[in-house]
Amino acid sequence: MQELNAFRAQWMSELKPSCGTSDQLLKAKGHKRTQDIAREEKATELFLRAVQEEQNGAVYEAIKFYRMAMQLVPDIEFKINYSRPPDADRVGGNYMEDNDVDGEIEDLLAYFEQQLTLENSFPKICTPELEMTQLHISALPREILMYIFRWVVSSDLDMRALEQLSLVCRGFYICARDPEIWRSACLRVWGRNCTKLVPFKSWREMFLQRPRVRFDGVYISKTSYIRQGEESLDGFYRAWHHVEYYRYLRFFPDGHVIMLTTPEDPLSIVPRLRTRNTRMDSVLLGHFRLSQETDNQTKVFAVVCKKKEEKVTEIQRNRFCRRNPAPEAEHIFHVGLHLSSGGRQIVSKLVWIHHSCHITYKPTGETVVTAFDLDRMYTPFFFARVKSYTAFSEQPL
Repeated sequence: MQELNAFRAQWMSELKPSCGTSDQLLKAKGHKRTQDIAREEKATELFLRAVQEEQNGAVYEAIKFYRMAMQLVPDIEFKINYSRPPDADRVGGNYMEDNDVDGEIEDLLAYFEQQLTLENSFPKICTPELEMTQLHISALPREILMYIFRWVVSSDLDMRALEQLSLVCRGFYICARDPEIWRSACLRVWGRNCTKLVPFKSWREMFLQRPRVRFDGVYISKTSYIRQGEESLDGFYRAWHHVEYYRYLRFFPDGHVIMLTTPEDPLSIVPRLRTRNTRMDSVLLGHFRLSQETDNQTKVFAVVCKKKEEKVTEIQRNRFCRRNPAPEAEHIFHVGLHLSSGGRQIVSKLVWIHHSCHITYKPTGETVVTAFDLDRMYTPFFFARVKSYTAFSEQPL
């Protein structure tokens, strides 16, 4: 009996220190839990700050905050709850409340980006409205979607189609405002003359507001006059003729231009000017360039000439040509125009400032320049949009 009491006393004495140790362990665990919560809150604050910096275009600042957040909590990206907007003061942001949606939103792009970020833990460009058994376009990576958007714009710079595509949903609106697409379009139009954005705020603003020629249609000039005819045989009357003809200018983004002078009306000519590979014999082909002069006028200078015909065989030339043929000569036309506004459309009018013909005689190499007087026969060109010119995409932007 005494041995049993001694064992119980020894056992109780051993239990007392262990109970104190368990209390210390519980306190340590509680302290660690508090530290983990504080660390996670700090990491959340840094991560949301990085998201805002990235949306504002400060990529380097965003990387710094991302790194700091992941050093505190490596998987913080999957622990953040995006279902409700965080406190704006804590993360340094200015998130818009729901009641501001009905009012005027100054920066719609930033608002859509914030909404997509807050609604989904893994933001997607778009979400299907209805349940689908097939793969939805929202499952594609952003890089693939941007490549599709470049096909929509195409090498013809159909920015109107891109603006229409932005009306589909918020995600498409964000993709349609991608600066790289608009920068590529500006480089196609102005080349080395658009290395700086100043005075514009964005590449899209430059493309829409800076004067340029348009590629989604044709410029048409109509000239008409009355000409006196020959006197009749009996001498009682003299006929008068009403002469009417058109000039057409079709510009392409790669710097090529088509010029045509013909009495045929636009209904029959415009569809045949869709590509440079037209079969009309009287068409003139060449190149153009835009020039911003000191007088703040945007001018267009073009050099065009007739299509080079295939050389006929020696037998055909001896058979059909005259014995003393005229010396071979090459006719090159130099055209100068300046952009101006006409009607409701901005810079939709081209006014003549120069027209000359350079004739080079191949046997001697002599060149004769003839400058034409810009009289009332040189009526301005007015732009007409042609939907069929941008109906198909042959190459991406």
